[in-house]
Amino acid sequence: MGPRVQLPPEIQLAQRLAGNEQVTRDRAVRKLRKYIVARTQRAEGGFTHDELLKVWKGLFYCMWMQDKPLLQEELGRTISQLVHTFQTTEAQHLFLRAFWQTMNREWTGIDRLRLDKFYMLMRMVLHESWMALKTRGWEERQTEQLLELLTTEILHPDSQAPSGVRSHFIEIFLEELARVGAHELTAEQNLRLIDPFCRIAARTQDSLVLHNITRGIFETIVEQAPLAIEELMNELDVQEEEEGEEQDVPSRKPPKGSVCGTGPDPGAEQSDDDDEDNAGSVLQFDYEAVASRLFEMASHQDTPPPNRKRLYKVIRKLQGLAEGEHGAAQLRQDIVLLGVDGATRSPAERGQEFAEASSLKMTSQRKPTGVRGEGGA
Repeated sequence: MGPRVQLPPEIQLAQRLAGNEQVTRDRAVRKLRKYIVARTQRAEGGFTHDELLKVWKGLFYCMWMQDKPLLQEELGRTISQLVHTFQTTEAQHLFLRAFWQTMNREWTGIDRLRLDKFYMLMRMVLHESWMALKTRGWEERQTEQLLELLTTEILHPDSQAPSGVRSHFIEIFLEELARVGAHELTAEQNLRLIDPFCRIAARTQDSLVLHNITRGIFETIVEQAPLAIEELMNELDVQEEEEGEEQDVPSRKPPKGSVCGTGPDPGAEQSDDDDEDNAGSVLQFDYEAVASRLFEMASHQDTPPPNRKRLYKVIRKLQGLAEGEHGAAQLRQDIVLLGVDGATRSPAERGQEFAEASSLKMTSQRKPTGVRGEGGA
């Protein structure tokens, strides 16, 4: 009998990750994490594309074998956070590329009962992809590299992505981006992040892709626009509370013997957690800039007529929002003026003045063109 052939570490780990016993799979995941850290820290370290494909095949079947919902979520989080164990952006992107290629290859073999956990895994991996960008300050070059990766592997017509993978990716793109970067990303940065969808929507011959991008990206931006007013009102409330604290700090001190403020309020802590998850989760966009970019792509000679017609409808909605922004800018100035001379008035009085100012702005915007004011000829 000849000597036993030693399998490469990646294949050994992949076999254990797909093992029948949960204990074996859990140990393999922990060992994989240590192996990635140890290997990428060496000067001659790093993984090849083929090696990462083997690793991801093991991770895919590790998730496949996990049937308990709570453990699926925990495993998905552990797997998706492996991206942070790689030391360089290039290594992270190679890891992510191997993931999406694995999902594209294995998707048609996933049965209906297992779809949800792989939808969840895709969401978690995308979330951690944005987190990796966030830790590097949303650096422009690295952002472009990630967008190129996602476009090539998922959105491009020549990609191998099944419609299920592509549709879910479009659905969760803005959701996960907002959860990670809503407080930091500027309108200009957000326009760059959705630019691949502008290009694909104008070129695609697939009506389902056009529908999903229009609905999941552009119309979502339009629908979320009113939330900006709510965000503005929340900011005003915070400013008002801060002013009240500065003017009357002693009045906020609880009376002697009162149970108020004697310890942490579990309900309040839960509310803070909810606020962190939900508050400010709307991305900021320059609607005029988005409309201009879409028009640039849709008006191109090579754009299919159905695509142009669908995108022009979105452009008109965005232009309407952009026109409303100019009125909103003046309204914000009025709000500031109300705040300057309204410090002595009650919140109810200031709210009434704000409502009156809003009504005046809306009335002036609805005024028909060509109608002259009083005193006109």
